[in-house]
Parts: sequence; structure tokens; C-alpha cells
Amino acid sequence: MDLSSKSKLSRLIGCQLTSLTYICLALVTTVLFLRAVLLHSFSGYGVIEWNNLDLILSHSLLLNSRDEGIRKDKYLEVPQIVWGLNNQKIAFARACLTARMLNRTLLMPSLSASLFYKEIDRLQPISFDKVFQFDKFNSLCKGFVQLGRYSDLKNQTRIYDLQKGSGRKWTVERDMEHLKQSSRGHVDEHEVIRIVGKNPFLWHDHWPVEDYARVFECLVLVDEISKEADKVVSKIRQIVKKHRRKTEMIQSDFDANTENSSMATAPYIAVHMRVEIDWMIHCKKLEQRSGVKQICSSKQEIIERVGNIVSSESPTVVYLAVADSLLNDSSILSGWKKGLLPFEKKKLGVDGIYKKHPYLIQSAIDYEVCSRANIFVGNSFSTFSSLIVLERTQKMKRMGITRSCDIDVRWPSYAYNILGESNGPQKWMTNMSDSTLQAISYGSNAITC
Repeated sequence: MDLSSKSKLSRLIGCQLTSLTYICLALVTTVLFLRAVLLHSFSGYGVIEWNNLDLILSHSLLLNSRDEGIRKDKYLEVPQIVWGLNNQKIAFARACLTARMLNRTLLMPSLSASLFYKEIDRLQPISFDKVFQFDKFNSLCKGFVQLGRYSDLKNQTRIYDLQKGSGRKWTVERDMEHLKQSSRGHVDEHEVIRIVGKNPFLWHDHWPVEDYARVFECLVLVDEISKEADKVVSKIRQIVKKHRRKTEMIQSDFDANTENSSMATAPYIAVHMRVEIDWMIHCKKLEQRSGVKQICSSKQEIIERVGNIVSSESPTVVYLAVADSLLNDSSILSGWKKGLLPFEKKKLGVDGIYKKHPYLIQSAIDYEVCSRANIFVGNSFSTFSSLIVLERTQKMKRMGITRSCDIDVRWPSYAYNILGESNGPQKWMTNMSDSTLQAISYGSNAITC
């Protein structure tokens, strides 16, 4: 090969190498450009951390998984939660589920110790962790919802105020679209989104009953309140044992085995008796508006129907969870079937336990006493009763029980406002497949038999 040919070959190879270099540079530039675009587009949802090569799932995948966790550097703040205990529990769960949808940690909200519906300035705020165990909640709900403290904030960005809409034009669909828009773009870049406006109980409901039940399972009372409930339950069971011991001594030659058996089992019935004047006025109006006639129940009707649950005449305490206005009404303690021993907190001698606490804590104690009962009887249009039955249904579901009508179950519940078999109250389980909580809040749709 002559010198001229070698020179041409060298130039050809040089051109090819130069072209290959340009192509490689172009590819690298393209990759870097696409990476920058993708990281910007998915900011706040889920990105690849190139420094440590940790893969973080995208926002959509995270919401479909209950085990991947909630972002701990983005927060949601909600207004003070108000009204009755169970309205507050629903409002809290709704706030948690809203934070979950936004893939944010919920900043620990303030509850209300007092019960005022209109006098907002008279509300007594109480920290969530004064009622429920903060760390226990996060442990039980890990990967599903998450609570954070204000001390966790880094204050790196301004708080973004998200105004909740209201009025007839603010539909469920519009509300959901509003939330979706707030879960992306410049809004999601803020460390804290603060929802302003009405309290969470009044927000549109987008979440299935099962999700609410999951949150409620994580709510564990602080030891101080739980121990107060222990005292009330212990007093009830002591009375049961005392009366059953007397019966056994009369019926047989009392021996140690019988005594041990009696002391080991002391079942009681809890009845959430709604017959106070303001409730009767409310339920009568509700019956007129809805056209449903099975909402209100008289004292006599409740007493008769509860009496038809238990066939045995063995002494059984019936704990009556009633409003304080009924504690001096002796009529609620008379007319009960033989063997049923009615007690409310005053007759039980535990009213002093309640009086030293604000309204919210009193309700929490009563709720716990009713939840632990062997049999619970309530009104299916009462939020208090409905949430107790929901939690008892969730317990049975964990045991593989989905229906209670044809079998004896460990935590049976009944609705005294609906007539069931043998002139007793209707057996009651929550329909856990409902798409929203509305069906079980003020209605009989929860009755599933």
C-alpha cells in the first residue's frame, strides 16, 4: 500500500471515530436531559435517588400498597377536630385518609374536650396524645397512615393553604379532583399543606368502610383513660359474680369448683340507651324527613326487646350507657326481665370516675365499657352505637366470621330500634364492603343478616 492510500484510510477512520464520539455525546446529553425532565415532573411522587441508588416507588404505586410507607418529609395540617367523641374519631380518620391520598404524614391534630356545637370560642382543645397513644398508633398503622409532630417540621418552604370548598356546587367529584390537583405540581412541593375551612367531619367522604376500620383499630386509649375504664368494667363484673354466687349457693351445695367457675366468667350486657329529650326530638324529625319509622325507641320498647335476647334467668348485669340527664330517672331501672340487673354509672357507684374528666374523656370511658361487653345493644342511627358495632365486626372479621345471624359469636351486637326474631332486637353487623362510611353513620344499612 502506497503513502497516499494510507493517508486516505487514516482520514476515513478518523472521521468514523469522530462521528461515533458525536453520537455518544448526543446519547449522554439526551439521557441527562430526560433525567432532568423526569425528576422535575415527578417531584414529590417518587424518584430514583441517584446518590444512593435507592428506588422509591411512584406515587400511584405507593397508594396501591399498604406496606411501602408514607412520606415523612411532607405533611398535612387540618383544623381543630370538634363535636362528640365519635364524630371526632370519624373526622380524625377522614383526615388520616386524606393525608394518605396525598401521600403525606398527618400533623397531630387537636381534638376538643368539651361539647359545643356553636360556641367555637368555648371549645377546649386537647392534644391527640392526651387521649390516644401516639407511638402505638404509628406502630399499628405503619405503612397505611402516619402521624407526625410539629417539632418534626424543617420549615424549608412556606405553608400552602388549601381552601376546602362548600355549598351545593362543591360536589364529591369536584372535591376529589381538587385533592388530586393538590397532590402534584407546585402545591406538592410545599412541606406543609394546611387545609382551611370546615372541620374534617364535614368533608366529603371518599373512603371505604374498611379503610376507616383500619384507622380505628390503631386508636388505643392512653393508659390513664384505659385504667379508668378497667375500674368500671371491674365493678360490673364484681356485681355479676356476687349475684351469681348467691344463685349458685341457693341452687346447689356450693363447692370450690363452682366458685372458681363463677369467678372466671362474669358476662354483662351493655345498652346504649338513647331516650333523652333532645335525642327523641332529633329522631322524630329524622323519621319525618326520611320516612323511616324504625329510628326512635321508647324506654319500654328497649327494655322488652333486650329482655328477649337472654333466655336464661341467671343473673346478668345490664350496663346502661345513658346521658347524665337520665341518671336521676328511676324509670330506666325498672321493668326489666327477671335475671337482668340494670345499672347506670350512678347506681354502679362509679359516677365519681366520670365527673373528674371532661366530656370527651367521659365518652371514651363509656365507649370502652360498651366495646368490652359480652353483648352490645344500641341504636343503628346513633354514631356512638354504629362505631362500636363496626369495631366489634372488625374483630369478628379477623376471626373469619362474616355473618352472625345464624351462629353464636363471641361479640354479638343488636339494634333495639329494629325488631328481630322472637320480639327481640335485630342482630347487627357492619357491612364492611360499603364504599363510604355514610351508610353506617345515620342509617339501618349496616344491618346485615
